[in-house]
Formats: sequence, C-alpha cells, structure tokens
Amino acid sequence: MRMMVVVFVAVVLGTLVAPVGALAADTPPEIALSIEQKKFQPAEVKVKAGAPFVLVITNKGTAAAEFESKDLRTEKVVPAGKTVKVRIRALKPGTYAFFDDFNKETTGRIVAE
Repeated sequence: MRMMVVVFVAVVLGTLVAPVGALAADTPPEIALSIEQKKFQPAEVKVKAGAPFVLVITNKGTAAAEFESKDLRTEKVVPAGKTVKVRIRALKPGTYAFFDDFNKETTGRIVAE
C-alpha cells in the first residue's frame, strides 16, 4: 500500500512539474531596444528566423514615442521614461523596417536570419 502511495505521488508531481518545464522552453527570447536622442539603439536587431521573440523597448527620452512597423503589422506607444514589451511572431528570413511614428526620422530594422 505504501509503495502505491509513493508511486501515485511521484506520478502526480511529475505531471505538475512537466508543464512548467515545457513553458520555460517555450518562452521567447527578449531583445533590448532603446529610444534615445531620436535614435533606436541598436538600429539593427538580428534575430533567428522561424522563432518568435519579444522586443523590450525602453524610451529614455522626455517625450512619448511609438514603435511601429508596417512590415510586422504592429505598433506600440512607449511613454517617456517607460519600458514596454512587444511580442513578435516567428519571422521568415528577411529584413523588417520599424520607426517611431511620432518622429519618422527615427528608424531601425530587424534582420531575421
């Protein structure tokens, strides 16, 4: 009887722990991107093609900015002095432009390889 309880507990714990490990493996990488003095830093971000990722965008300026990409079909306002996260789907190999919609001269690109 005691052996059956031990086996039961092991099975239950194993099924509870397995999904947590699977979630950790599925967590997309985070890539830091900042906006400072009307420039993206870095201006070019290289990512692995076919794998989703998260841009962690920090606006170090004193005015709001808007990360926008027509290629990626995404936009996100980044308040002054704040950080936001933008999840990007898995991309095919290629180059994807982005810009600050509030200051269109502030540009950058993502290169998926």
